[in-house]
Amino acid sequence: MRNFDLNLARVFVLLYETGSVTATAESLHVTQPTVSYSLGRLRRHLDDELFRRTGRGLAPTAGARRLYEPLRRALAEIDGAIGRAEDFDPATMSGCFTLALSDLGEATLLPRLLAAARERAPRVSFTVRPLDVDDAESRLSRGDLDAFVATPVLTSHRTVRIPLFHERYVGMVAADHPRVRGEAVTLPELAAEHHATVSGPSGHVVPRAVLATHGLLDRVAVEASRFSMLPYLLEQTDLIAIVPEYVGEVFTGSHRLRLVRLPFETEPIEVALYARHESSRSPSQRWLVAFMAEVLGERVSPAQLPPYPVR
Repeated sequence: MRNFDLNLARVFVLLYETGSVTATAESLHVTQPTVSYSLGRLRRHLDDELFRRTGRGLAPTAGARRLYEPLRRALAEIDGAIGRAEDFDPATMSGCFTLALSDLGEATLLPRLLAAARERAPRVSFTVRPLDVDDAESRLSRGDLDAFVATPVLTSHRTVRIPLFHERYVGMVAADHPRVRGEAVTLPELAAEHHATVSGPSGHVVPRAVLATHGLLDRVAVEASRFSMLPYLLEQTDLIAIVPEYVGEVFTGSHRLRLVRLPFETEPIEVALYARHESSRSPSQRWLVAFMAEVLGERVSPAQLPPYPVR
């Protein structure tokens, strides 16, 4: 190991986390041929192919998987010992972050995030992109996103999944619904009503799956692509929709709607934050991930949300 270049370890860790020569080169501010040359040196030095090309990028070999955690941990300790002069100070420094959120995230989580950011990081701004769970991880690896929030469990060595909170599902109807009047709805009542469902790229598949399990898909009167249209639709019709409870609480706070318990248990879902591995984040991205995990990690009642500060 006397002749081993420590920079090769950093190249290896970034290649493992991004699965991309291009993304690694951008993170290190070097050219792609430089990264390819470093990978060649690593392969010769370790006598292992390390990565194989697939349709989704570079896939690590078994040898690379064994090496990753020790090298990642060693680099993190070195970085911590040396310290970084460019640590991000949210109180004084500016930054623009790109997030991917579902329309539910935009309606319920984004206000909390912005209210906290205006207090703690007044020069920070956000660009929000629509969440598509099928390509969010690759966009994160390419650097197109700084973070995203999703409910599906996405397993990839390229990203870190940080659980935020759990959700259960409830029914939502108009406040003056002509038939659903109590605090709960029975299965016969649910079967007698017509439903509104959502099918789209955000990954919420439980409502339709529940209806399918109980043979109620033929009771679906409308299927939309965004959850955010449901409160406008339900308060003017006699339809019922199955929604995450926290989302329903937010919607009932601003629309003439009520929540009702369902006649069966649904598997709780876990809302999670996804980001690149810590060793491949910039100082500002490290702050962002810690900030989002803290602010969004507690399930807060809508009535407890702070007002958006006007400056």
